[in-house]
This record gives sequence, C-alpha cells and structure tokens, in this order.
Amino acid sequence: MNVVFALTLIMLSVSALLTLVRLVRGPSVLDRIVSLDVLVTLIVSALAVHVAANDAGRSVPLLLVLALLGFIGSVTAAHLVGEREDIR
Repeated sequence: MNVVFALTLIMLSVSALLTLVRLVRGPSVLDRIVSLDVLVTLIVSALAVHVAANDAGRSVPLLLVLALLGFIGSVTAAHLVGEREDIR
C-alpha cells in the first residue's frame, strides 16, 4: 500500500509543479486565481494522503481548515469576476 501512497504523492507533486507554472505565466488574473485554487486543492489532497498513509488523525482539523479556506477563496474569486463582468 505504501507504493500507492508514494505514486499518489508523486502525481500530486507533478500536478502542483504544473499549476505553479500556470500561476507564474498567467496570462490573465483569472488564470492565476484558478491556479491558486487548484494549488490549495492539491495541498488538501496531499494532506489527505498523508493522513491516510500515516494514520495521523491529528491533521484532520488542518485538512478541514485548508478545505474551507479554498472554498471561501473560490467563492470570493467567482464573486469578483462576476462583478467585473457586470462593469464591462
């Protein structure tokens, strides 16, 4: 089972690197906002894999806080984009 956890973390790491490339390159602010949201989701996923692999139940509150932070960030970004489109 450790092989599955290791492969999952490797895939999440590659995804995070690709997301960081999108974050740096842009080209628009919306792309950067979406890439930050994806990065938070990848961090939550990696933490969930860590909790499952090490049976570390102490990390679950951190997992919930990060998930809530990602959700609030997504809702705020969607609201911001919606207001900007109304202005145009």
